[in-house]
Amino acid sequence: QVQLVESGGGLVQAGGSLRLSCAASASIVSFNVMGWYRQAPGKERELVARITKGGIINYADSAEGRFTISRDNAKNTMYLQMNSLRPEDTAVYYCNAVQSRSYWGQGTQVTVSS
Repeated sequence: QVQLVESGGGLVQAGGSLRLSCAASASIVSFNVMGWYRQAPGKERELVARITKGGIINYADSAEGRFTISRDNAKNTMYLQMNSLRPEDTAVYYCNAVQSRSYWGQGTQVTVSS
């Protein structure tokens, strides 16, 4: 059973930065895709960014140019660097990894104040 643990969320002012981390209990090179999703109150969970096993990266339009997804295979950890944060980025951010099945972390709250 794979476990994903997110950290790095918090309260930040608009324009600020945060770096989220997702630590996996298994080797992340075994995952076909890893990604970050977010869910704001009253809204559906949405993709923020994802990175494939081959290193292909996709961003949501809202994240393009402000967020950077990366991974450290040696540490079995994926990151999301978030810059120029906006109040509309406020959400619970979830880590996702796909192997033979999809795994989710418990989420980390990001709150951006105006």
